[in-house]
Amino acid sequence: MPDPVRIYFVGTAGSGKSTLTKAFKLWMDERGLSTITVNLDPGVEEIGYTPDVDIRDWVSVSDVMENQGLGPNGAQIACADMAALQFPEISKVIEDFRADYFLIDTPGQIELFAFREASRIFLEAFTSPNAIIVFVLDPAVAKTPAGLVSLLMLSTSIQSRFQAPTELVLGKSDLLEEEELETIIDRCQYPDRLINDLELEGMEMQEVAAIEFMRAMESLDIHRKPIPISGLEAEGIEDLYNTIQQIFFGGEDLRPD
Repeated sequence: MPDPVRIYFVGTAGSGKSTLTKAFKLWMDERGLSTITVNLDPGVEEIGYTPDVDIRDWVSVSDVMENQGLGPNGAQIACADMAALQFPEISKVIEDFRADYFLIDTPGQIELFAFREASRIFLEAFTSPNAIIVFVLDPAVAKTPAGLVSLLMLSTSIQSRFQAPTELVLGKSDLLEEEELETIIDRCQYPDRLINDLELEGMEMQEVAAIEFMRAMESLDIHRKPIPISGLEAEGIEDLYNTIQQIFFGGEDLRPD
């Protein structure tokens, strides 16, 4: 039996990570695929599904705020560090599940996952060749050239930090007009298009930095076409599943006959 596939859904707050996690779980359950969900956000109040493993069973922002007198931001950081101390126990609970896929919903405060030591500890606890980061682009941010570049910078930073395959998806794509959707996809797939659109916005310092970043992405050939996803309408789920199968299993479909 191959190692379980660990899918980390990462993105800024409001990008649609939890909605996608729920939709992916339902899609896989309907097809007889063995899947569990893991919530790593200690501050979330409502995620729309019941996770099989929930970090809030060990630490929660509301409890830390009450017990330590911290504000929301300070409590999020404290929870991330406290969770790192609990990771051996949390990891054991997760590993006790027998499933082919682990769907891991990460904190909305992306910097907690991207840059805190807790995340590195967590990923190292799951040393596996079958781990992938699915970076969810927020369509509201991605509609502008500068906003899209900021998201691509984040995704590249996370990929570099964790050295794991990274797939881009465009969350909540049903909220976009067809022209907006095509523009975002073209800008991701063809750096020259995004560079040109940035130049049309003007050459302020942030645009200059963004253009240089896009040129670096182009030279390193790390740009890619995002998969449009709608968790509410279950669109794009199969495309993401097929992409993951191609990365780890050469396209072999693990769904029961």
